[in-house]
Amino acid sequence: MPVRQRRTFPLLFSSLSLLLAAGALAGRADAAPDRPAQAAAASAVRPLGAVVPAPASVTPGGTPYTLSRATAIRVDSTDAEAREIGGYLAALLRPSTGYPLPVLDEAAGLGGIRLRLDPRATALGDEGYELRSGRGGVTLTARAHAGLFHGVQTLRQQLPAAVERRTVQPGPWKIAGGTVTDTPRFAYRGAMLDVSRHFFTVDQVKRYIDQLALYKVNALHLHLSDDQGWRIAIDSWPRLAAHGGSTQVGGGPGGFYTKDDYREIVRYAASRYQEVVPEIDMPGHTNAALASYAELNCDGVAPPLYTGTGVGFSSLCVPKEVTYDFVDDVIGELAALTPGRYLHIGGDEAHSTSHADYVAFMDRVQPVVAAHGKTVIGWHQITGARPAPGALAQYWGLDRSSAAEKEQVAAAGRNGTRVILSPADRAYLDMKYTKETRLGLAWAGYVEVQRSYDWNPATLLPGLPESAVAGVEAPLWTETVSESAHIDQMAFPRLPGIAELGWSPAASHDWEAYRLRLAEQGPRLSALGVDFYRSPQVPWP
Repeated sequence: MPVRQRRTFPLLFSSLSLLLAAGALAGRADAAPDRPAQAAAASAVRPLGAVVPAPASVTPGGTPYTLSRATAIRVDSTDAEAREIGGYLAALLRPSTGYPLPVLDEAAGLGGIRLRLDPRATALGDEGYELRSGRGGVTLTARAHAGLFHGVQTLRQQLPAAVERRTVQPGPWKIAGGTVTDTPRFAYRGAMLDVSRHFFTVDQVKRYIDQLALYKVNALHLHLSDDQGWRIAIDSWPRLAAHGGSTQVGGGPGGFYTKDDYREIVRYAASRYQEVVPEIDMPGHTNAALASYAELNCDGVAPPLYTGTGVGFSSLCVPKEVTYDFVDDVIGELAALTPGRYLHIGGDEAHSTSHADYVAFMDRVQPVVAAHGKTVIGWHQITGARPAPGALAQYWGLDRSSAAEKEQVAAAGRNGTRVILSPADRAYLDMKYTKETRLGLAWAGYVEVQRSYDWNPATLLPGLPESAVAGVEAPLWTETVSESAHIDQMAFPRLPGIAELGWSPAASHDWEAYRLRLAEQGPRLSALGVDFYRSPQVPWP
């Protein structure tokens, strides 16, 4: 399909500049009177396509559609999943608009917001959508339900930021006229939350899932085990959670998910069209397991629980057969709880495991994952062993990583191992923005918003063909992150940029245009209760 996004950049740039100027004037103490500027900012129609991630194709034109008390959301009443998406949209819009927004059968009338599936729209793929807006209404068309859901995110971003508030706002609620046709660049667009260094409750994880949904993220990678804590109940090895999950970094009480807790996370993520990717890190990063069961240690002695932030000191005992009984039990129970395709086995920073033992361990463990019906994902060190057919390697290296390390991953990619890109000096959300940042670490350098956004997944690793890039992921490690407010500060506003790298066509990549679109996300994030980092690189209104 044609990519028209670049043709709209001058229009988007000037229109967004006017919106930002109006917002800035409205916020100045010396602006008198400020009401006209406030009214102009409130009533302005957001330019079509001025959203994050940037759409593949935008054709603006025609009269905007204005939501009113008469607006209904129309779906095929025989399609339960489409009705759920319609209900989700209504629940988003009702509190701020004060409108009833009933979800009706599409045959009940014309106009309003129509969500329709068209199996003939093969060009839209599994996640694409088309949004058509005009005076008479808005129609979202997709081939699959995920596309409808992603289209809803574009629709909500086309409305004023106040639509995200949970109390009635004055409006008006206008959606610019024209057509957006949109499909993702990469199939895998993930975010990782480390719940091992610090534990996060089910409700906290759900909150993050909702934030990710706004930016069309489709994979939630949960780092469920590490030296500091084991966070998932395993019936066959109950002390993993009861003892191994009893603490966290700094010595807090820790916690773990019961199987029902985990099922609820999986269910909620699925309702936001996110696939949960559980990770059990091994053979290193295993102190919580080793402390729980002495027999997993080569010397038969359980170490104490660990509440620090060091890495590389722990290892499962590769020669012991009980190790593989443990692995089979854990992977089996976790796979049975997980409807998604993938199971992440870690494999990074195994500094206490010899190379020979590491290769032998991976040779034994990868078939166990396959036997339980899942596809292996491992950190990119797995490419130093023998990745199983179909396995994915997650690259977390740096610009300064050695050429040999980069080539090892690229060679694996050329040989059929797909690669998820999470370069630590660009995509790790726990890196400090600047030396003044209170939270976070800096071992990979300081990662401001522009650096996080301004790279191309197709060219990051020399010699890695773009066809081998499965997608991108933004990991958030939690050595210094212990509450939802910390997640907000470290993930936003960098996460939307990583999401755009995964979704938007390479031709639309432009920092100057992006920083304006990102600036307009500021009021939206504030309306959602997200206390994000106000980067000086972005002209926030």
